[in-house]
Amino acid sequence: MNLKPLGDRVVIKMVEAEETTKSGIILAGSAKEKPQMAEVVAIGPGGMIDGKEVKMEVAVGDKVITNKYAGTEVKLDGVEYIVLRQADILAKVED
Repeated sequence: MNLKPLGDRVVIKMVEAEETTKSGIILAGSAKEKPQMAEVVAIGPGGMIDGKEVKMEVAVGDKVITNKYAGTEVKLDGVEYIVLRQADILAKVED
């Protein structure tokens, strides 16, 4: 089953947070921050949204930083995704 977002929505999959700090300390589950980095897995077509032309600025495979609590969590085939508006993406991460 595939998710196909509508309008200016984007489907992302969160990247796991690191479990060890740079100094080698292993973090307990409660000490980890909610990850904000994600990978784009699907994008909507953009177009006219609320009377304004919206151009999609992300592509499938992009690594992005999102607002911490943005979007709606969806579980599909045992994998957790988040569906959010493109405006909730703060930046692209480039290597």
